Amino acid sequence: MNPEMESTQLKLLETVEHLRPDILDLTCRLVSQPSTLGNEQGALGVMESEFSRLGFQVRQVAIDANTLSEHPGFAPVPWSYENRYNLVATRPADGVGGKSALFNGHLDVVSPEPVDKWERNPFEPYIRDGWLYGRGAGDMKAGVAAMTYAAKAVEEAGLGLKAPVYIETVIEEECTGNGALACVAAGFDADGVLIPEPFGPTILTAQVGVAWFKVTVGGTPSHVLDTGKGVNAIEKCFTLINSLREVEKTLNDRQHPGFSGVPHPANLNIGIIKGGDWPSTVPAFAEFHGRIGFLPGTSFREIREMLTRALSKAASSDPWLSENPPAVDFYGFRSEGHCVYRDLPLFQVLDGCERDISGKAAKPFASTATTDLRAFVHYGNGEATCFGPVAHGIHAIDECVNIDSIIHTAKVYALFLLRWCGGLE
Repeated sequence: MNPEMESTQLKLLETVEHLRPDILDLTCRLVSQPSTLGNEQGALGVMESEFSRLGFQVRQVAIDANTLSEHPGFAPVPWSYENRYNLVATRPADGVGGKSALFNGHLDVVSPEPVDKWERNPFEPYIRDGWLYGRGAGDMKAGVAAMTYAAKAVEEAGLGLKAPVYIETVIEEECTGNGALACVAAGFDADGVLIPEPFGPTILTAQVGVAWFKVTVGGTPSHVLDTGKGVNAIEKCFTLINSLREVEKTLNDRQHPGFSGVPHPANLNIGIIKGGDWPSTVPAFAEFHGRIGFLPGTSFREIREMLTRALSKAASSDPWLSENPPAVDFYGFRSEGHCVYRDLPLFQVLDGCERDISGKAAKPFASTATTDLRAFVHYGNGEATCFGPVAHGIHAIDECVNIDSIIHTAKVYALFLLRWCGGLE
């Protein structure tokens, strides 16, 4: 740590350290909530109570699909938004003249299945050897706790800020981005936005776009005593998936300076496959769901056309599929990528905080996944990046987050607030 930092800054960092038990307690309470898609209410309740207890002004921000559907960033979905919302806590400015800040963290988590592969119940957090385990511990409930208490630490240290701070906890980061988008559309924005994704002490300068899709295939049922009379819809999916692999290859053949040194940034994943209803009947229906990444500069419309053409071409070479073409539906993610300059003022301030605390520079990072940065970079007015804890096994078995890195993130965020928003003693 830089010993030449001002006494107020050192006091602030000491305050964050003092709040370590509170940060870990909030993280554990959040991990205990199984906030998968459609089940976010428990985690939202934890955060609403915590914001109120800490003295922040709290507002629920609904996702109104009817209104938001007019927004170019909205991702259409087949599910309901009834009784589902985001939370925005506000810490008003104590003065004037600084730059506003916004912390954004998502409360939704992916499924922990297969649960029997976990060492323990994924929603019963536990600590071992300096790591906190549980689904969502790294992605990204630890970051939510860190950003919340970074803002609280300013008051605990007896300091003020010249500009307001907004703390957002949102849903559907893992599938649409509609949560963060609803907050932006509701007017919540800032000069600087930080998201504590578990990429470690790095500054995200680029991320890929992501599209979700579903392909539905029909076949002809028959008894297996004469499979030749049937058409196996599941097996027809293999031909179509192979055609999409060619799209993936084409996308990775493209070059982008923001992803130099990243050998395979555009990843195709077939995440769900369903079909048939009886082992001894040739399946008459099948569907598969996929996700594909694409580089900045490529639009969702272009990706949609590439995937649709590839499926049509594959179908035209198959006698059955040419007469019974597959249907493709795009739902969920339709997020475009971005790439920004490393020398933005936000990045310089954040890097300075990291250097003074750790003695090391924050390395730039290009993500082959998407984050809620998409809402702020494409539709907000400020500068935005990710900087967060160190995690292992996100979206995998025995997900965990390094505890010291949670506290480190909170310290960097608190110091960032003092320098970005302007501190008052």
